[in-house]
Order: sequence, then structure tokens, then C-alpha cells
Amino acid sequence: METVYDIRKIMEFLPHRYPFILVDRIIELVPDERIVGLKNVTINEPFFQGHFPGAPVMPGVLIVEALAQVGGVLVYSSRSEEKRQQLMYFMGIDKARFRKPVVPGDQLVLEIIWTKRRGNVSKMSGKATVDGTLVAEAELMAMMEEKS
Repeated sequence: METVYDIRKIMEFLPHRYPFILVDRIIELVPDERIVGLKNVTINEPFFQGHFPGAPVMPGVLIVEALAQVGGVLVYSSRSEEKRQQLMYFMGIDKARFRKPVVPGDQLVLEIIWTKRRGNVSKMSGKATVDGTLVAEAELMAMMEEKS
């Protein structure tokens, strides 16, 4: 898989840092339209210590957060350099569904399609797959901060 953005470039777009950056690579990007990112899920993730000992499962809310972060890269990469300095805030989640557990060793493929934008608000549709099988999906909404 070709890398469009590696982790260093992703960190230029997103304010998140370890342990909360949940995107390792961007492999596809069509600005203003869609993006595909990867998250390699390893047993070293801090959340596996308590979720769940002896049966590690990635929390669904973190899968949704990973989708949101990939969506953030799409929005930031589609904006002018000046607007990339603004923060983006997660506003809402609709129709979130979790289909299968995500466990250490899985590679999450995170696809976001930009469905609507009005002013500084964006709506996106996301799906997460592992080995081609749908594991989660959600509709997401985010807002770019207003600079005064």
C-alpha cells in the first residue's frame, strides 16, 4: 500500500499525540472528497491494560475517534495553509454501529467520505474494516473553530 502521509505528516495536521493519536498512515486521499487511513492495533496500546484483561478488545469509542481523526486529516488537507492553524472540534456521532471486535494484531482500514459542509461545519460518513470485513461505521460531524 502506498503511503500518502506518514505519521510525521499526520502530526502536522492533527494536534493529537501519544497515546491518543490513533492514525498511523494515510494511504488514499482525494481532497474535498474521501480519505483512507490505517491504524495498526497492537497489544502495546495503553487501553488494553483494562479493556479487557485476558481478552483485549479495542473500545468502540476509540474506533470512532480513529475515524474522526482520519476525517480531520481530510478536512485539514483540503484547506488553505492559514485555515490549517484552526482547531477542529468533534461535534456529533450518528448511526454508530459496531459489528465485530477489533483485537491486537488487526489492521483497521478507516475510510471517510465527506458528505456535506456548510460554513465551518462538516459531515462525514465513516467505516472501519479489518481484512475487508466491516467492524464499525458512523456518521460524524465536526466544526472548525472561528478565529476572532
